[in-house]
Amino acid sequence: MKWRRTAAVARKEALQVVRDPRSLMIALLLPLMQMFLLGYGVKLDVNNIPLCVVDEDDSQQSRELVQRFVASRYFALRAVDRTVAPAARRIDAGMCRLALVLPPRLSESLVTRQGAAVQLLVDGTDSNTATIAAGYARSIVDAYATGLQVSLLQQRGYPTHSMTPLDVRPRVWFNEELESSHFIIPGVVALVMAVIGSQLSSLTIAREWERGTMELLLSTPVSRLELMVGKLAPYFLIGLVDAAICVGLAVGWFDVPFRGAALTLFGTTCLYLAVVLSIGYLVSVSIRSQVGASQVALVLTMLPTTLLSGFTFPIDQMPAVVQGVTTLVSARYYVTIVKAVFLKGSSALELAVPIACLAMYAAIVVALAARSFRKTLD
Repeated sequence: MKWRRTAAVARKEALQVVRDPRSLMIALLLPLMQMFLLGYGVKLDVNNIPLCVVDEDDSQQSRELVQRFVASRYFALRAVDRTVAPAARRIDAGMCRLALVLPPRLSESLVTRQGAAVQLLVDGTDSNTATIAAGYARSIVDAYATGLQVSLLQQRGYPTHSMTPLDVRPRVWFNEELESSHFIIPGVVALVMAVIGSQLSSLTIAREWERGTMELLLSTPVSRLELMVGKLAPYFLIGLVDAAICVGLAVGWFDVPFRGAALTLFGTTCLYLAVVLSIGYLVSVSIRSQVGASQVALVLTMLPTTLLSGFTFPIDQMPAVVQGVTTLVSARYYVTIVKAVFLKGSSALELAVPIACLAMYAAIVVALAARSFRKTLD
């Protein structure tokens, strides 16, 4: 491979990128849009759930329980009624996601230790929110009931140590505040790299066919490997710049902790860029239309990265067959690496398995891309 010829092809491709406003828009604006839209728009935290209360008891104990809900950051009180019918109408209208029904004589049942049933009416149209809301509400009610029983026993002079045989004190590692943005935004870096890299590289060869310059390119002594390296070199540099922008926004703007080594992230980002750029180049060689090539590249990279990489859905919760399919998705390994470097501060040695898989993936895809181009007009 002659580096002089490779540099000439790279210089030619860089000039085409500068002169093509569409490519510049994809390269510069799309990463910023994706980071801000996904960083602010995708939230797994469930807070300020609209709550309606049906207080049929109207006692000090029922009001204290309602205050427990109001004081938590998980619920936002919308209305307090004396019957179930208004609360049901509010749930039907979407004004409330959950209704807490406190039955009559609740205070008497608690004082006499007879036990009482508190009903939760949950809007199940969003099953994930409904499950989380019901869990939050159950925890608040259980904590209030336990505290009330302990207080009553203390007033009567009974021992209370048997009421709480276990004291659970959870300690969260790596994402202490359980912020969903700390889980999502590192994965956004992988998504941006996949979309930007494949979209830009998918236009390389297709552009030559549409502009009628393929004959001139084929008449040059440039080899297949020199052509591929020269075509992809400008986009590789653009990808590194976009990665630096995304990492800077993640740390500086969204306050995602970065605990690992920058060199580990840089090396694996280079491997991942080699993969997505080679996929786009393969598509560009196979499809001679820029629009068609960009659409196919988008499907081959964005959908697997979003659905099968662990970016939004945990892989270990998927069916066994789907988990096997995810091993064929390069973004799975890069997402694992990025999250571990950001949140856990993992070293390259600790990430040896996903790094080795990503390197093997890159070697295979780069080899296929280098052999895909044929210097013929057929």
